Amino acid sequence: MTVALKQVSLPRFLTVSGAGGAARGVRPASAQGDGVIAFPAPARATYSIFRAPPPRLVAPRGNLHLLPGHASVPDQALPRRRLLGQVLLERGALSPEDLARALALQAREDARFGDILLAQGMVSPGALFDALAEQYGTVVADLRREPPDPRLIDALGADFCIRNGIVPWKRAGGATVIICSRPDEFARLAPTLPGTFGRVRLAVAPEEDIQTALVAARHRALTGRAETRVAEHESCRTWRSGPIWRYAAALLATLTAVFLVSPLSGFALLVAWAVSTLVANTGLKLAAAIHHLRHRGRVDRAPSQIPGGPGFLRLPIVSIMVPLFKEREIAGRLVKRLAAIDYPRELLDICLVVEEDDTTTQDTLAQSDLPRWMRQITVPRGAVRTKPRALNFALDFCRGSVIGVYDAEDAPEPGQIHKVVRRFAERGPSVACLQGVLDFYNPRANWLARAFTVEYATWFRIVLPGLERMGFAVPLGGTTLFFRRTALEELGGWDAHNVTEDADLGIRLARHGYSTELIDTVTREEANCRPWPWIKQRSRWIKGYAMTWAVHMRRPRKLLAEVGLRKFIGVQLLFLGSLSQFLLAPVLWSFWALPLGLPHPLVDVMPAPMFWVLAGVFAFSEILTIAVGVLAVSGPDHRYLMKWVPTLHVYWPLASLAAMKAMIELVTKPFYWDKTQHGQYHGEGEVWRVRRGFPFRSNRA
Repeated sequence: MTVALKQVSLPRFLTVSGAGGAARGVRPASAQGDGVIAFPAPARATYSIFRAPPPRLVAPRGNLHLLPGHASVPDQALPRRRLLGQVLLERGALSPEDLARALALQAREDARFGDILLAQGMVSPGALFDALAEQYGTVVADLRREPPDPRLIDALGADFCIRNGIVPWKRAGGATVIICSRPDEFARLAPTLPGTFGRVRLAVAPEEDIQTALVAARHRALTGRAETRVAEHESCRTWRSGPIWRYAAALLATLTAVFLVSPLSGFALLVAWAVSTLVANTGLKLAAAIHHLRHRGRVDRAPSQIPGGPGFLRLPIVSIMVPLFKEREIAGRLVKRLAAIDYPRELLDICLVVEEDDTTTQDTLAQSDLPRWMRQITVPRGAVRTKPRALNFALDFCRGSVIGVYDAEDAPEPGQIHKVVRRFAERGPSVACLQGVLDFYNPRANWLARAFTVEYATWFRIVLPGLERMGFAVPLGGTTLFFRRTALEELGGWDAHNVTEDADLGIRLARHGYSTELIDTVTREEANCRPWPWIKQRSRWIKGYAMTWAVHMRRPRKLLAEVGLRKFIGVQLLFLGSLSQFLLAPVLWSFWALPLGLPHPLVDVMPAPMFWVLAGVFAFSEILTIAVGVLAVSGPDHRYLMKWVPTLHVYWPLASLAAMKAMIELVTKPFYWDKTQHGQYHGEGEVWRVRRGFPFRSNRA
């Protein structure tokens, strides 16, 4: 069988991946007659436009039926199915030039032929599925007019149906009608169907229609799964269980008794704990800074060849989830920023995740002209309303083998996805997560924005890379995160009840034997630079840190066995140490009374040399904080912030206020998501100016 293409020069280098994983050559185009190019179809290729009908399916009288049992039919006994491209050409829905372009793209990308046609605007969805119905000898089902039978859905599970783009529709003529959005995969799915379905007939429909019908029929099951994907012993939905809270209650009771008997002794204990955590965190920061200086300017040591052959990388589909909630100001600009991403559109799957009752964001998106590679996923109401719950719900809808997360106000670097794909190809499967660098596009808005920018630069350019190099578990940031889908699904996605789901996921990755790497790519977002919104955001982070620590310390010995001593110590420093620093900072501030000539409660009970030791610790900690801050902003984009680094001394008291708010909410409303309002400042993030020389470089020796 050949397809005649007039006056089209088809590429001679097309390759497709065979069933065994090796590259198989597509026979080159050959000239026939006066400029007519014939493109013969190879056998047993991966993609449906090249593949012969699967052996367990026959097509009598226009309908595909599944043969009973495990019988098979020899290939030569099956009718030859016309190629999808041929059907579209004959129907006048696709030009020969576009067919040639689509085939060339498919040769180097892990994308379906139909997805390429849609993403490139070569055909309309209606024309594509009419052609698929003709190719497979079936019909296009109208799920809006006739919804699927919920009982049939339950036999497979709504989540299974969504992941595979199918829905059991109805019983008709003694058979079960299965609607597929990807009919070329039907043979693979057929053995998984329950025997109660009996004979099976195939119909086709767009994936969006299938997903909409599934959510309408089984939204409660899907939302329940989204809220409980993570195993109970790793989730904070039962965070008050376990011995950790008995220990905490006993410690609080003991401390209260000490204060009642001897207030001075109680205060001395708090000072000792505060100083101990200060020393530990200062040591961690110093170690991270030393690692940064050692690796500064080095080029990442990556494998010289990428799996699949030198100089060849078959690009995968990348799904990006962007959870939105009441984003009137930011949604329109977000679409423009995401459109600036430099990655093949047929391989880019942008999922805008919106709550069902969030009419504000839905109305804003309705006024935006979303491209075909960008879609809205609506999350039904449930028991909790959190970002991780929305991400869990949307995960099954994603098409990619790489899953990314952006926030509503993000402006990612245009070439970011290419960097992520290449890094995953270079690393082994144990590297399950890549964390990008976060920065702000409004650092000049006011003093709080400048201080926040210095803090972010310190965290993402010094501390997190240092943790990675020292072999600690990396607490993830909430955006510019990329995961191998298989690993993410193995872990159960995100903890829907944790308000810092990112940091928790970083620890769970380590517990399951996976690692996280920092990657040299920047996403700019909006600095939260108004005092009360800043405190609200920070209180949510601190509350989540407390819940994460409590959950993972339910069984300390098990945590130690799973992550090892180094990572176990890191968890204590990062979570318990940070919480202690924020909560006990006022205890340390009391020592400012001494240089001011004011009395201090411990002056009569502590030896004089001890005060000098404490003074040295405080001074070294302050100097190190300033030095690391200056180092973090020493790149060309942030040098103007150096003079503002010393002002962090009056910035951190806001975090102590946030910590007190967090502790109150930990008791009264632990799962409450104190939303950050976006869209107050913008403009600098609309245009990306790529500049070299920022101080972060990821290195894995």
